[in-house]
Amino acid sequence: MSEDTAEAKNVISIAIKDKSVLYAAYMPFVKEGGLFIPTKKPFSIGQKLSLMITLLEDPEKFPIEAEVVWCTPSGAQANRAAGIGLQFTGGESSALKRKIEGLLVTSLQSDKPTHTL
Repeated sequence: MSEDTAEAKNVISIAIKDKSVLYAAYMPFVKEGGLFIPTKKPFSIGQKLSLMITLLEDPEKFPIEAEVVWCTPSGAQANRAAGIGLQFTGGESSALKRKIEGLLVTSLQSDKPTHTL
């Protein structure tokens, strides 16, 4: 997964090119869906962000608004990756959630660990 941040505008471009990375990042338990983004940059709970998401081999980019709902600091217990959990909040959040769940349809019931739970 790659991340480019323009902090002044709170815009993050995210490219997830591997299904296992998408599985580890996806947060289906968050209303309207969300992603965990590994980062050591500081963010605050409630902070609003604009995302530009590219999934797997799909050339389409999904512009979406999100809110930081989870922060895992560096050095967290159980060797958890540092990063932020983002809840999709924009008008396209349902469509993006459906797209991700369609890509992960065979993985969502897996017991493999993720970045969050």
